[in-house]
Amino acid sequence: MKFYTRNETRKINVGGVVIGGGSPVAVQSMTNSDTRDWKATVRQIKQLQEAGCEIVRVSLPDMQAAQNVRRIKKHIKIPLVADIHFDWRIALEAVKQGVDKLRINPGNIGAKERVEALVKEAKKARIPVRIGVNAGSLKSVHNFSDNLSRAAELVKAAMQHVKILEKCDFYDIAVSLKASNIATTAEAYKLFASKRNYPLHLGITEAGSIFSGTIKSCAGMAIMLYEGIGDTIRVSLTADPVEEVKTAYSLLQSLELRSSGIEIISCPTCSRTEVDLIKIVSQMEAEVAKMKFLKKLKKPVKVALMGCVVNGPGEAKDADFGIAGGKNIGILFKNGKAVGKVKPQDWVKKLVSLIKKMN
Repeated sequence: MKFYTRNETRKINVGGVVIGGGSPVAVQSMTNSDTRDWKATVRQIKQLQEAGCEIVRVSLPDMQAAQNVRRIKKHIKIPLVADIHFDWRIALEAVKQGVDKLRINPGNIGAKERVEALVKEAKKARIPVRIGVNAGSLKSVHNFSDNLSRAAELVKAAMQHVKILEKCDFYDIAVSLKASNIATTAEAYKLFASKRNYPLHLGITEAGSIFSGTIKSCAGMAIMLYEGIGDTIRVSLTADPVEEVKTAYSLLQSLELRSSGIEIISCPTCSRTEVDLIKIVSQMEAEVAKMKFLKKLKKPVKVALMGCVVNGPGEAKDADFGIAGGKNIGILFKNGKAVGKVKPQDWVKKLVSLIKKMN
């Protein structure tokens, strides 16, 4: 049972994916291919689709990239978001090409009149707009050294643009307020959530590599998600974007907000461990990654791989399927009951067969 409540937010529709209003927290990522090379971009988006990405964003650095939007959309199955900086005319072209959502940056998109022109076209096309505030591109943020003042400045910039859109009678709005500092980011989201109920896109920007960025992103977003803040997330990593999607699902699953189909419980190992558990768990993860049917399961499957008799039997009993290790053997549990013994070299094979029978 969850012990936190999500904030009530407005619903917006991004190419068929509903964000906000209690909908499942949507997983997003962004391509790092050159959008001017539409075939390479499509290839990468298909990889992201396969990993479970629900909304994908592409940067449009120039008009050539924007003119590829329609071509890209024809070859993908998930909503496409155009990431626009500096040149508002590129955003207009993206709308013309049939993009599913615009992301504009208050730090560089330009004058109010340009924003109003964009909103007019977005309204005609019935697509939402994300006001994406980034500390790195908002100069005024860096006039302050304390996190609270920086957070307030992010919110101020977001609110200025929210009010422009509202005056245009436009409310299909999402907002993000990202910084590379966790405290600044979390405070900004909390402050904005107290002012408006638009759906919030979470992220810690410039988080870092696959190792440090994963830790930083999860630490920051977990704070906000636990507070009930957040309707869609992107884990920003200096890595293959597929890793962003995998990390996002793991984060959401750990908070019981989404399920990627299977949860593996395993112990950290110690001198009591008498099987090569690290190798076994790695093999199990590799096998699970091949199972395309998992997201279709009605409920998530918990699998426990435990190395010794201290916590092993308890965790194995608590899982749908589990094995508690002993000396060159493992006790197999199914739905809380011991049902047999399995040799270490057969643990993965046995558990995989049990999971596949659920399909």
